[in-house]
Amino acid sequence: MISRTLGPEVGGSIGLMFYLANVCGCAVSLLGLVESMLDVFGADATGSSGLRVLPQGYGWSLLYGTLLLGLVGGVCTLGAGLYARASFLTFLLVSGSLASVLVSFVAVGPRVIQLTPRPGPNGSSLPPQVGHFTGFNSSTLKANLGAGYAKDYTTGAMMTFASVFAVLFNGCTGIMAGANMSGELKDPSRAIPLGTIVAVAYTFFIYILLFFLSSFTCDRILLQEDYGFFRAISLWPPLVLIGIYATSISASMSSLIGASRILHALAQDDLFGMILAPAKVVSQGGNPWGAVLYSWGLVQLVLLVGKLNTLAAVVTVFYLVAYAAVDLSCLSLEWASAPNFRPTFSLFSWHTCLLGVASCLLMMFLISPGAAGGSLLLMGLLCGLLTARGGPSSWGYVSQALLFHQVRKYLLRLDVRKDHVKFWRPQLLLLVGNPRGALPLLRLANQLKKGGLYVLGHVTLGDLDCLPSDPVQPQYGAWLSLVDRAQVKAFVDLTLSPSVRQGAQHLLRISGLGGMKPNTLVLGFYDDAVPQDHFLTDPAFSEPANGTQEGGSPALSTLFPPPRAPGSPRALSPQDYVATVVDALKMNKNVVLARACGALPPERLSRGSGSTSQQHHVDVWPLNLLRPRGGPGYVDVCGLFLLQMATILGMVPAWHSARLRIFLCLGPQEAPGAAEERLRALLSQLRIRAEVQEVVWGDGAGSGQPEEEEEGDFVNSRRGDSEAEALACSANCLVRAQQGRGRGGPGGPEGGDGEEGPTTALTFLYLPRPPADPARYPHYLALLEILSRDLGPTLLIHGVTPVTCTDL
Repeated sequence: MISRTLGPEVGGSIGLMFYLANVCGCAVSLLGLVESMLDVFGADATGSSGLRVLPQGYGWSLLYGTLLLGLVGGVCTLGAGLYARASFLTFLLVSGSLASVLVSFVAVGPRVIQLTPRPGPNGSSLPPQVGHFTGFNSSTLKANLGAGYAKDYTTGAMMTFASVFAVLFNGCTGIMAGANMSGELKDPSRAIPLGTIVAVAYTFFIYILLFFLSSFTCDRILLQEDYGFFRAISLWPPLVLIGIYATSISASMSSLIGASRILHALAQDDLFGMILAPAKVVSQGGNPWGAVLYSWGLVQLVLLVGKLNTLAAVVTVFYLVAYAAVDLSCLSLEWASAPNFRPTFSLFSWHTCLLGVASCLLMMFLISPGAAGGSLLLMGLLCGLLTARGGPSSWGYVSQALLFHQVRKYLLRLDVRKDHVKFWRPQLLLLVGNPRGALPLLRLANQLKKGGLYVLGHVTLGDLDCLPSDPVQPQYGAWLSLVDRAQVKAFVDLTLSPSVRQGAQHLLRISGLGGMKPNTLVLGFYDDAVPQDHFLTDPAFSEPANGTQEGGSPALSTLFPPPRAPGSPRALSPQDYVATVVDALKMNKNVVLARACGALPPERLSRGSGSTSQQHHVDVWPLNLLRPRGGPGYVDVCGLFLLQMATILGMVPAWHSARLRIFLCLGPQEAPGAAEERLRALLSQLRIRAEVQEVVWGDGAGSGQPEEEEEGDFVNSRRGDSEAEALACSANCLVRAQQGRGRGGPGGPEGGDGEEGPTTALTFLYLPRPPADPARYPHYLALLEILSRDLGPTLLIHGVTPVTCTDL
C-alpha cells in the first residue's frame, strides 16, 4: 500500500522496517511466554507455588523460545486456514481467562501476597517483600494515582513514562494484522475496517477496565514487583496461565504470519533482487511458506537478545515508523487532492493523519532517541539503495500528484504582468527535426537556458482529418527517453501540422503555461551540410546489439528514423525557413540560429567543469556585419542580447575556462578608442568580464559604398546581390581572421613567434532582421550562409526584448 502511494523507494524501505518490526514483535511475544513459564515452572523460581521442573539460564531460555517458535512456525507454514482456526481457539481461551480475572477482582477478599526475593547488589538476596490485595479500596486507588516509577526487576533499568509506553505499546500492535492478511480475506475492503475498529474498541475497553480494577485493589509494591500478580488474586490460577500462554502464542503467530506476508509482497515486487528470491516460493494453496521459513530464521536470531523489555523499545520504534508512514500516505493523498482518493471511512480527516504522524515521531524519540535515529537512518539508507537500484514506474507516485498540486498553485501566482528585466532569463523553444543530428545543439541549448524554461519542439507532418488516430501521442515516450538519456532539463512538446512553418507557429503560441512560456526560438542552420548520426558516437546512447534495452523495451535508436541522406528532399523549404524566423520576430520572440554545433569540443557539452589543457575563446560580434554604416551598434537591444547570452554561457561550469572576447568594428570616419571606452564602461555597469578588441573594417566591400545610402542595409537593398554577397564575404574573412589570432603572437597564425594561441570554441554573430519582401528570403539565407561559412560553431542571434538593466 505504501509503495503504491509514496513510491517503491519509500514503500520498500518502510515495508522492510515494518517486516522487521513484526519479526521482533514475534520474538517479544515468545520471550514473554518463556518468562511467564519460568516464573511458574522454573527450577530457580522462589514463589509460593510452582512445579520447578524447567532448568533456567540463558541457554535454556533460548532453547524454550526455539521450541515455541517451531510450534508457531509450523502452524503458519501449514497456511492461513490453520492459523485462523488456531487464533479462534486462543481467542476463546483468552476470553475465559479474562472472565475469571474480572470475577476474581470482585469475588476474592483481601489477602497478603508473598513476593519472590530479588538479588541484591553484591549477589545476596534482598529481604522478602509482601504485596497486598486490598479489594476495592479508595485509599489504594489514591496511592496508585501518582507516577512513582521504579526499577524493572527483570533488567535493573529505571523505568520512565517512555519505557513503560514502549512495553505497553506492544500490546496494541495488532492493529495492522488484518491489513497484513488482506490477500487471504474474501472481502478485505469490508472486513479490515470493521474488524480493526471492533478489535481496537474491544481491546481499549478491556485495558481500561483492567487498569481501573488493578489500581483500585492492588498496592504499588504488588504491581511493581510481580508482573504475574493476576495468578495470586485469581480464583483458579491455572486459568490465568492458560490465558497468558494463549495470548502470547496468538500474538507471536499473528506477528509471524504478518511478517511472512509482508516479506512475500516485498519479494513479489522484486525491490531487493535475489536477496529475497526464496520468499517468492508458495505452496499449491498459495501459502508463502518460503517467506515463513525466512521469517522463522530471523526471529530465531532476535531470540538471542534474551530480555523482553530490552527488545520492546526497538520493536515499538519500528512499529511507530511504519504507522507514521501509513498516516503519511493518507495525508499525502489528501493534500494532493487526488480525485480517485475517496476513503469510505466517514470519519477520515487530514487533521487526524497529521496528528498521527506527529505523535508517532514524537513518541519514537521519547522512547529511545538512539533507536529512533537509527531506524530513520536505516530507512534513509534503504531508500537510497532502492532509488539507485531503480524500481517499477507504473505504480504511481503521490509525489507526482503533490508536485502537480504545488506547481499549479505557484503557476497561478506567477503573474506575467509583474515581469521585470532584472529577472529576465532565456526560455527556449528548440525545434528539432531528427534528434540524431541535433544532439550537440540539444545540449548546448540546455546550457544556454540558465534555469529557464527549455522545450523541445517537433512537428510531425500530416492532417488529422486524413488519419485514423493521432500519430503524435505514441511519440512522447521516445522523446522523453531522449531527454533522460541526453541528461537535459527539458520539456517535450509535439504537434501535428500540414507544414513545418504552421507547426512552428502552433508551438510558439501554445508551448508553456502561464508565466512560463518560451521567449526565444532556437533553430538549426539551413545549409547543405550532411547530417551526422550522433547516436553512433555519443557514449550515452550506446545500446545492445540486439536493439533492446533492459526490461525488453526497444532501443532508443530504433525509435527515431536515420538521418536524412544527402540529396534527399527536405520537410522545410528555404522560403519557409526564413518565414519561420519572421513569424517568431512578429510574435516578439528572440531568434537563435545555430550552425556547426557538431564541431563543438566534447568537454564543452559535458556536465563537468570543462577543464582542458587547451584554452578557448568565445567571440561576440555585437554589430550587424551586413550593415556597417549604422554606427556603433553594440548599444542596441540586439547587441545587448548577444552579450547576455554569451555571459550566460560563461556561467556554465563547462565554459568557465573559456575567455569572452567582444569585437568592435571601426568605420573609416571613427577614431580608435572612443567606442571601446564606451563599451568598457557599459560592461563595468553590467558586471561582465570580457576582453574588448577593436578591428578595422578595412578596404573591403563595406567601406566603399556611397555615403548617401545611410543605412548601408544590404539585406533589403535591391541595388545588387553581388555587392551584398561581397560584403558578407568580407565580413566572414574578418571574423575568421580574428578567430585564428590568439595570444601566441602579434601576427596571429601566419606571422608570429611560432606559438599557437587559444582557438575560438563558439562565435556569437548579430543576426540581421529578414527582409520585408518574401521574394528576397532565399537571398537573405544565402547571405547568412556566406557570413557564417567555415566559422566553426556559430550562433546567429537576433534579440527583440530588453535583457539588461542598470537601474535600481
